[in-house]
Amino acid sequence: MSHAEHFRPPQQARSRESLRKVLTSAEHVLSTYGIDEFTVAAVAEHAGMSVGAIYRRFTGKEQLLQAVKEQLLEQLETSVADALRSARPGLGGTISAFTHAMAQTFSHHARTFPELLSGQRAEGVERGLQALAVIQRSLTEAAKPYLDGIRGRDPEQALNAAARTVIGSCVHRAATCQSWPDGLSWTTWADETTEIAMAYLATEASTQKKNRRSPE
Repeated sequence: MSHAEHFRPPQQARSRESLRKVLTSAEHVLSTYGIDEFTVAAVAEHAGMSVGAIYRRFTGKEQLLQAVKEQLLEQLETSVADALRSARPGLGGTISAFTHAMAQTFSHHARTFPELLSGQRAEGVERGLQALAVIQRSLTEAAKPYLDGIRGRDPEQALNAAARTVIGSCVHRAATCQSWPDGLSWTTWADETTEIAMAYLATEASTQKKNRRSPE
């Protein structure tokens, strides 16, 4: 799903700048007032343009919200890919780069993601899951050269489990950070989560099974 499916794509530099202003204002209104108070009129006022100018590009509130979400998801995909390309060699460097890239993206939009996550329609959920699949695949591809450093009988399965756990933790934290704060900065969260993931990946499969057994 691309921007073109949500609004008329800009053809000129001036139009692209106008679009950037609209989306920046839309994110500001969303993060400041919440999804219930999000209106095209409020976005237009913050952007310093007419309501009609926004309606010439978007059909309404829902399409504008989806455009904001699309932009944020694209930023997440890009930041993760860039971070993995420049990660320190080794499994630890790869996991750390991945986790910190996610944390950085979510921290820059800490008040926006919870609103988008709490007000999704079916197509929004689908696009969000697509983005999560993309970044999981990016991590597993980047970590393939280091599978020998993962203990256990099925390193690929363990890597996928670690990737999904990190992603799930990040999304959950973003959705609940305002109502259920953990007292950590996003950087500290990323450091701690990297350590948790690496501890799991370095654990022998037999030890994992033993730890999962119920006490006698």
